Amino acid sequence: MELSLFLSMLGFLWVAAITPGPNNTLLTTAGANFGFLRSLPLMAGIMLGMQLMLLLVAFGVGGLILVYPSLHLFLKIVGSLYLLWLAWKIATAAYEKIEMGEAPPRPMPLWQGGLLQLVNPKAWLMALGAVASFSLAGEAYRSSVVAISIGMALVNLVAGILWLGFGTLIGRLLRSRRAWKIFNLTMGVLTAACVLLIWH
Repeated sequence: MELSLFLSMLGFLWVAAITPGPNNTLLTTAGANFGFLRSLPLMAGIMLGMQLMLLLVAFGVGGLILVYPSLHLFLKIVGSLYLLWLAWKIATAAYEKIEMGEAPPRPMPLWQGGLLQLVNPKAWLMALGAVASFSLAGEAYRSSVVAISIGMALVNLVAGILWLGFGTLIGRLLRSRRAWKIFNLTMGVLTAACVLLIWH
């Protein structure tokens, strides 16, 4: 893949990765509630899920979504339900002040971050758009998919670090039970609002 095409692809992927959506809302919430380091498994799960989705799109499954609109509708419904469940969990999360000797609350695990990608229409559109727009035909197809994969990993890493860092900063500013409740409720509402993006 030529450098100019690779840079154009990075621009496309960057816009898709940095804009608000389910992944970034979850990363911000995790950073605020659990801190940067303890939220890294969630970020890794999101990144691995995106890579898996890219490979599925590049090697055929994405084509099924285009051929069978009912499969796309199914993904939208499942994705919406999963996001609403996550929104409820975030909005109703209890304020927990950790005392010495207590086990800290656990952040969302790696596998849930990966699973979210499989039902996240924004992620599917990112993968479909990248493969459709930036893959090369013929002998260069596989190497172009590898380049897209590298580009996606780079932008997801940088965007994930920024959103996690933002959440961690917010977490340090929130000092009271009331502030935490308002923050978690707001992030829950924003996560639920992502469902509207799926259906527009």
